[in-house]
Amino acid sequence: MTILPEERKNVILNLLKRDGKVKVADLAKHFRISEESIRRDLTMLEEKGSLKKVYGGAIATIFQSGEPPFEQRTTVNQAEKIKIGKKAAELISDGDVIAIDVGTTMLEFAHFIQNRKNLTILTNSIPVATVLTESLNQNQFTGEILMLGGNIDPKQQSVSGHLAEQMLNQFNIDKAFISAGGVSILNGVSNYHLNESFVSRIMVEVSKQIILLADNSKLGVDTFSKICPLEKVDMIVCDQTYPDTWKDDLKVYETEWIKA
Repeated sequence: MTILPEERKNVILNLLKRDGKVKVADLAKHFRISEESIRRDLTMLEEKGSLKKVYGGAIATIFQSGEPPFEQRTTVNQAEKIKIGKKAAELISDGDVIAIDVGTTMLEFAHFIQNRKNLTILTNSIPVATVLTESLNQNQFTGEILMLGGNIDPKQQSVSGHLAEQMLNQFNIDKAFISAGGVSILNGVSNYHLNESFVSRIMVEVSKQIILLADNSKLGVDTFSKICPLEKVDMIVCDQTYPDTWKDDLKVYETEWIKA
């Protein structure tokens, strides 16, 4: 495909509008040009404020100022989220008390919680609770589900607020599976939604082990509200390997990177 540079940039912006993100490798293959040429395009578009460059590609600027509703996000990077969810489910052991954060990656994760006994699962995600309830009814695992109470956000299908935070503080949790709007070496794990991030912070505080589930579009991204520094995260489950520049920091933090 041979088109003028400005036409190419318009195509990139249309893809961002449709999918929320683009990858350098995919664009280079699509346009039959070098990855370096695509990176230059992305840099120019970022300078205009049209997108935000991230590791391996770019995300739409709408993702920086506010996150789309839950339903809209379920199809974004779905294949990557499925891989992450399946891998993360392997980290659950019989008898675990676990907390599951909100988000579409957590929904995929919930589908893979199977063949485990005596689990206690706390969550503030309405879709996650629904999936787990169905799995429990079908005897795919045994245990109990505790839905955190509080204020419901219908767009994000989450529960947050003082009641949810207070309830979490009553428990000693073995493993917290947390989500993120972004994760970076400098600013750690962050979220778009202030109230959701407060709940995530409590999950981190009351849990023995912190496991972050994040697809590649979250890498190098900083969003509105900080959840925790990266050194507090024990494991990161991602669909690709870590950026080369993160290697030394991850070693210092003793954060294990698990590629799904």
